[in-house]
Amino acid sequence: MSKRVYLSQFGYAHVTMEGGYISGRLLYPLLTIHRVNQTYAYQINLFNLMNFMEFVSDRFASANVDYYLNGFIFNKFPLIIKLKLREVAIAKILYGGVNAENNPVLGSNTIKFPNNDELPTTYSLNNKSYMEVSVGMANIFKILRVDVF
Repeated sequence: MSKRVYLSQFGYAHVTMEGGYISGRLLYPLLTIHRVNQTYAYQINLFNLMNFMEFVSDRFASANVDYYLNGFIFNKFPLIIKLKLREVAIAKILYGGVNAENNPVLGSNTIKFPNNDELPTTYSLNNKSYMEVSVGMANIFKILRVDVF
């Protein structure tokens, strides 16, 4: 589900919400492996700090909010007004988990999560949340945007 919300003089926000539920018993590679981006380029609906196959879920809910302030803060500074820079704030939230029948940590006859030198590299969220927050500057030379996560 996706919606653009206009906030008058405070800018606008792109809100994207997603959810999923997998019933029955499946091996972990067939569960939901959350989409990630490990390049230096920003991807809108992907988690940018998460590693590939770091989290899997059979039930999850996620929200992605990109908030564009349209110069609400930067337009208060005379030098920045001439540059026409714009502020951006982003929050990406993921909540989910794996049922006991699909969890390889609890089940003995399922494929185990991969590990590296006996340390696991894939996890279940265990009904906890994962969040990425960033702020950025857009409209640099009218084509660039810089974000800090």
